[in-house]
Amino acid sequence: MHRRLRALCWVGLFSGVFFASCVARRDKPFVRQTDDDAGPQAPIDLDSGAPDVSPDALEIAPHTVLGVDPPHGPHAGGTLVMIRGNGFDSSARVWLGDVEVDSARVTPVDPQRLQVLTPAGEAGAVDVRVQLGDDESTSSALTGGYTYDRFYATPASGPTSGGTVITVKGESTDWDEDTQVEIDRKPCVGVDVLSPNELTCTTPPAEAGAKVLSLITGDGEREDVLDGFLYGNSDNGFRGGLSGQPLAQQLTVLAFDNLEGAAIPGVSVLVGDDVASGQLAKTDQNGVANFSGELGPMRSVTLAIECFQPVTFIDVDVDHVTAFLDPVLSPDCGSLGELPPGGGTPGLGSSVTGEVLWPPDGELRRRGWSNVPEPISDDEKRVAYVFRLNDRADEELSIPSAGNAITPEAMGSVGYKFYQSTNPGNFTLYALAGLEDRSRSPAKFTAYAMGILRGVAVKPGRTSEEVFIQVDVPLDHALTLSLDPPARSARGPDRVRASVAIQVEDQGFALLPNGISEKTLPGGNAFSFVGVPPLVGSLAGTSYVLGARAVTGPGGGLPLSVIGSYRTTNTSSTLDLGGFVPLPLLVTPAEGTRWDMRVLELEQSAAGQRVDLTIVHVLGGAGLYDWTIVAPGPRDRLALPDLAQLGAGFPVGSLAIQATLAHIEDETFHYGSLRYRQLESRGWNAYASDVFFTQH
Repeated sequence: MHRRLRALCWVGLFSGVFFASCVARRDKPFVRQTDDDAGPQAPIDLDSGAPDVSPDALEIAPHTVLGVDPPHGPHAGGTLVMIRGNGFDSSARVWLGDVEVDSARVTPVDPQRLQVLTPAGEAGAVDVRVQLGDDESTSSALTGGYTYDRFYATPASGPTSGGTVITVKGESTDWDEDTQVEIDRKPCVGVDVLSPNELTCTTPPAEAGAKVLSLITGDGEREDVLDGFLYGNSDNGFRGGLSGQPLAQQLTVLAFDNLEGAAIPGVSVLVGDDVASGQLAKTDQNGVANFSGELGPMRSVTLAIECFQPVTFIDVDVDHVTAFLDPVLSPDCGSLGELPPGGGTPGLGSSVTGEVLWPPDGELRRRGWSNVPEPISDDEKRVAYVFRLNDRADEELSIPSAGNAITPEAMGSVGYKFYQSTNPGNFTLYALAGLEDRSRSPAKFTAYAMGILRGVAVKPGRTSEEVFIQVDVPLDHALTLSLDPPARSARGPDRVRASVAIQVEDQGFALLPNGISEKTLPGGNAFSFVGVPPLVGSLAGTSYVLGARAVTGPGGGLPLSVIGSYRTTNTSSTLDLGGFVPLPLLVTPAEGTRWDMRVLELEQSAAGQRVDLTIVHVLGGAGLYDWTIVAPGPRDRLALPDLAQLGAGFPVGSLAIQATLAHIEDETFHYGSLRYRQLESRGWNAYASDVFFTQH
């Protein structure tokens, strides 16, 4: 039986502009009328004469709430909405149901608009109420103005190729092994029910745009969330990896094309270290290979096929492996089709327009640039820039071109206008305001204040308008850190680069202009950062992330060891980062010798941070071929299959072996829940890498 969403819509004339607002509400299940029921109601006459446009009919109450856009969102909160009405000022307080919204997440724009980031709430429709300060006479509510969806997906966006592993979280749901998930009426594959209120699955391919997310129970009852998942061409999501129950007598392996997201039939899948003692099968037309027998407690799994990069997971201890294989971008593999011109993935351009503004003073008077000092020379200018969060915390902030600068001359309705092209998705924006001097080379930008805005949603090919970012936090704190210098070899590392950034929940990192400091080795064990923001206002709930990179040469090359993602909310004391992950040392094959590609032996350079993953990339054909090998923990010996027996031989010639030892701080990390993002540096808290050369 279907649960349907009913849209309550109204149209009005407001400030000389016609507008429409809709609220989605869940109706009772549809019931067919029988002869025993009362007769049909008389139809409503939608053409009953000219509309009443008299002044009395158009009069709007001095304090009222008229609409909310968008009218629904996840029960976990975090949706950016615009409340429209009348009589708002800087003291406006907002309630969704019985929950008052934190004042730091309410941005009064003008007397007719309030921008709000929704708090968590109980599933269902709630009233939206606005009141000015403690004056109850100004209280106004829109009945059922916002609906909290009973379930939602995270991440909430992913590529059109599909393949994003999403977690669906519900409230008061009762999901079981018979529960199905659909996106845009297509099945979300590999459903794994973790609890009655949580499950995971892998998204199907779909065209760009916002799609319906549906849950279907075992008895066929369907519940929909409109715009529950957004397809674009940017976010990779948490794709592939290991999952399921402890390995016993069943194993399922899935193979997908990492470029197109399509299933790959005919992939050779080897369960075991070699063909003679293991099980070998090929994936079917759905990219699936199933194995049975006495498989537990762990087996190595290798996937290989001509024209795709092979991958090996050592000692898999769960019953599901989902692999995304990269194509070999070689003219010999012409059947892959034409590559996009200029590289990358073609898609619909999206953008964000809005204003950077400062907190109001009094009613709704704005004190623009009040926390940025006056320029002291003709070469200095007041500017602001808008950024998306970064995937990594230890990168240097790149200042945009001068054409992207927001200046005091870019006056908007209440602030200073900005425009930004962006990839579609759900993300967070932040603004930095300060003084810039472009007469220098390189240009110097000193930030004095910042603000952050969560919950921005942009659909493919669309522009998200009326986005307001308050610059409400000064950069007036200092933060210090200390560390133990890493062990050095004749090859390096020879310097340490320390970094600080702001982590915004699990969404990414806000980089700072002064977030990088470098010192040469030996020495270099204390660093100080001046000009970081306190975690107040729009930065409430965030944290500082500190790290350090011991690198070789001015370009930051290998060998290197990285400390990253040490979080704190305290600037009053020095944070001790401790030691580095030890460097990997290759024992077999010996550097410069010929290797049969069957056994790898590694050592660690010294004691250091715990190693949770070993990742090896064997690169051949001048980097055209890449065999990824993944193993749990530190490993001194890796037994590998013969790729030629799997139909995917490596080219003869020079090989580069890049070995990485990774540390993951998450205490809940388990190799059996490995995700593809944890095969890259963005999924590690600390790591060490080096590269070695041999022959094949």
